[in-house]
Amino acid sequence: MRSDVARADYRRARRRAFMRGVLSWFRRADNALLAFDEVRRGIHAQAQRDGGLREVEIDQIVGSVGRYRDFDRAFLPRQVQTQDRWESVDRAYLDHTELPPVDLYKIGETYFVKDGNHRVSVARERGQSFIDAHVIEVTAPAPVDSVKDLLDFIRDQDALSFYEKTRISELRPDARIELTLPGQYEKLLEHIATHQWYLGIEEKREVSYREAVASWYDRIYLPTVEAIRATGALRDFPHRSEADLYLWITEHHWYLHQAALPKGTELKELISEYADEHSERRPNPLSVIGRIPPVTAVRRRVSPRREESP
Repeated sequence: MRSDVARADYRRARRRAFMRGVLSWFRRADNALLAFDEVRRGIHAQAQRDGGLREVEIDQIVGSVGRYRDFDRAFLPRQVQTQDRWESVDRAYLDHTELPPVDLYKIGETYFVKDGNHRVSVARERGQSFIDAHVIEVTAPAPVDSVKDLLDFIRDQDALSFYEKTRISELRPDARIELTLPGQYEKLLEHIATHQWYLGIEEKREVSYREAVASWYDRIYLPTVEAIRATGALRDFPHRSEADLYLWITEHHWYLHQAALPKGTELKELISEYADEHSERRPNPLSVIGRIPPVTAVRRRVSPRREESP
């Protein structure tokens, strides 16, 4: 009886995997699990440490070390060879048999299965939200909260190099510095180098790069970003980021990044002025139409007076 239920569960999971594959093909979406070794190399993750035993949210498990071809992104079975092991795990669930924790690698807030792929698959298929896991944490130079972050940093090696060189994620874990245009991270590094030089003059001593990065973030970058948020200036640049606007403002007002930025109203006024002058928002057509004078008024302005007959 248990075997029949487990077999039916597996067939249902396979059908769902097939349908997800078809939908992904039509939507041109990636439905595959991520390969851990490829991701680790792509994001330059190296150092490891034991993260201990913990409950892990199953939705955060996005890849596998060796079984990334056997399951899809939702951990549904894609290959026939998964059947025997999958049904065995499912029978254990049906018998309420306690299963050992899975082994996971953790990069940022994402997880990869080292051992226990079938257990994750069955647990997810049964609607389980969390699973017990032994976790090995792998340190990444950039902040990773999702699959999108992983793929973005793998594609954007300039951003990854910036995070590696500055180690800003270690110094300021909440820092998220994202630029939308290529070749701009080098400018941020120049800003930090300039700030390091001025900070050395201010402190009358040699300032380490790590200290300069932290000081630049606290005294230069973050106050500007907070002023951008306070003024709502980013609304004028709908496809850009706070870091983009920071760069444009400091380049437009070059003196802002030579010392600690002015606080309060003065900085906000500069940002508002820049947003007004360089807004990328398209004007509302209705507001433009509202400013067009009536045709009769135009005719009255441009029509010459008729000469009176003698």
